[in-house]
Amino acid sequence: MRKDILASVRRLVIKIGSGVISTDQGLDAARIAAICEDVDTLLRRGYEIILVSSGAVAAGKKELGIDGRPPSIPLRQAAAAIGQSRLMRAYKEQLRPRGHLVAQVLLTRDDLNNRRRYLNARNTLMTLLEHRVIPIINENDTVVVEELRFGDNDNLSAMTANLVEANLLVILSDVDGLYDRDPGRHPDARLLHEVERITPEIEAMAGESASKLGTGGMVTKLKAAQRASLCGAATVILNGKKTGQLLRLFAGEPVGTLFRPAPGKMAARKHWIAFTKKPQGSLRLDEGAARALTAQGKSLLPTGIIGMEGRFERGDAVRICDRQGRELARGIVNYAHDELARIMGRKTFDIEAVLGYKYGDEIVHRDDLVLDRDRTRAMEESDDHS
Repeated sequence: MRKDILASVRRLVIKIGSGVISTDQGLDAARIAAICEDVDTLLRRGYEIILVSSGAVAAGKKELGIDGRPPSIPLRQAAAAIGQSRLMRAYKEQLRPRGHLVAQVLLTRDDLNNRRRYLNARNTLMTLLEHRVIPIINENDTVVVEELRFGDNDNLSAMTANLVEANLLVILSDVDGLYDRDPGRHPDARLLHEVERITPEIEAMAGESASKLGTGGMVTKLKAAQRASLCGAATVILNGKKTGQLLRLFAGEPVGTLFRPAPGKMAARKHWIAFTKKPQGSLRLDEGAARALTAQGKSLLPTGIIGMEGRFERGDAVRICDRQGRELARGIVNYAHDELARIMGRKTFDIEAVLGYKYGDEIVHRDDLVLDRDRTRAMEESDDHS
């Protein structure tokens, strides 16, 4: 199965963690050189590669006299501002002599929340790949605020895999892969070479990261693998501190942990709604509306809405919940919070009379809606999680 999956790969996203290419003293030039050598080999074999690289904060924090993780967002932003150019220079100095151009792409979650900017980012990345340029993506730490953060670059790399429709996500970490127990405390812990699906038992095997440089741990890597699987991509966690791991992977050797893609691929727009666009509020439905959404495939009309939380604008994502607050779906709302406050519970023919205008009958159209059971289908291989 591993060989079959890897044989179909043409485009891959490689996420490189801070713990792989950084030390307390800054960037590890030798480790970056070793990774770039493998990337060069894969590019010459015809693969298309997108890098998602951490390391900007680690590269810049020493100049600010910071030891360990910056304790505040302003210090993190300042360190990133200093370090991002150094990070890009490190990649350029290794890849340019090998005949490869690199391009810096800095993103915030807001860039991918907005559908137009999402498509613009996609078009940029596709154009770079078409011209054989290597995009190097990082979160734009210099301007991002907490509510617009991806949270970690594992999450960003999974979103990128969906953005560019990659076949494979490779996460280079400072561990060999997923073990059945913590290898630091259990010398007999067994490395899992292949995971068919991420179950609660698999999730329980993930421990918290002990890294001072990074923000993610094994838990975030499992979540990234889940997200990537829904857009049809496999995920491999490799030890990026060991030389030649990428080439050993594509040679068919049983390195790292491979997570199989879900059997059913979610359409790119549905995946964007379900996992990329951050919900700005929630709607609560009566039993009839909940049943129409989950059992009959209907759009959401105003008559079945009995409450709402948060503030949202037209085009924002919202959680759609039952009367008890259990999430049933996520979708793109056609009316803003203030508008919906005036028309919820009413019939569709009342909308124009109340507001003086009408965008449509649907508060959330079924084409802009993803049921909760569809969000978890590939992970649990079941359609009965509603």
